Amino acid sequence: MLPFFEWCETTWIGRTVGDSLWAFPVLEAIHLLGLSLLGGALLLVDLRLLGLGLTSQPIASLARAARPWLVRALVVMASTGIPLFLSEAVKCYHNPSFRVKMVALPVALAYTFLVRERATRDTALATSARSRLLAVGSIAVWFTVAAAGRWIGFSS
Repeated sequence: MLPFFEWCETTWIGRTVGDSLWAFPVLEAIHLLGLSLLGGALLLVDLRLLGLGLTSQPIASLARAARPWLVRALVVMASTGIPLFLSEAVKCYHNPSFRVKMVALPVALAYTFLVRERATRDTALATSARSRLLAVGSIAVWFTVAAAGRWIGFSS
């Protein structure tokens, strides 16, 4: 896999971001803004599933309203995360936090779009042990992605 990571770093995008004084910090700032938007869209629904906020709103309608923001956040994060990765791919290859993030990310996406979304489409879903379990699972997998991603910069 190392040759692939080395190639990633030599791509036009990887070199442009890596050689620029401002590209990496600007992309990282936008990436973190996307993370904030993602966290807001997720927590809005997860807190409702836990029964801790917006309890007068039906879960299904709140989840439906938050979904476009969730998707926008994911687009922002992917469109900034890929160039960030390309600019330091070899560093990422050797970084255990990067590996944790890359394993946790598809799990979080699958959980969100296959499990949580299916459950929150049910208009009869109310705060219950099931909804709380859904929320705890969502918070756990996304916290893992965010914490591992944040730790990439602090480990090598």
